Amino acid sequence: MAFSEFETKRFEKVVDSFIQKHRPPPHIRPKLDLAFRISGQSIEIFEIRPRWRGEPGETTEHPVAKTTYVRAQDCWKIYWQRADLKWHIYREAPRVRSVERFLALVAEDKHACFFG
Repeated sequence: MAFSEFETKRFEKVVDSFIQKHRPPPHIRPKLDLAFRISGQSIEIFEIRPRWRGEPGETTEHPVAKTTYVRAQDCWKIYWQRADLKWHIYREAPRVRSVERFLALVAEDKHACFFG
């Protein structure tokens, strides 16, 4: 079950604030930028970079972090993407109670799982 319209707007506001705070300076953004998407019960943060062997203007997305809300448990599960391109549970804090706590963990990146 997807988020309600109210929940979606709230999460968009909170995550957008995080993205704006952590985006690179404007002169770097054509080469590296940060964005997010909300899909179903998940929020994904990703980097946007020019495609290595693509046409000018083509970009590619590199996942940074993902959280999925589990309504039955009233918690957010946190994931990071390993070199095998699969999402793995973030063992340092597999579950949190809020999107804000998820974003704090991503910003801290204690074990360099999210931003490397």
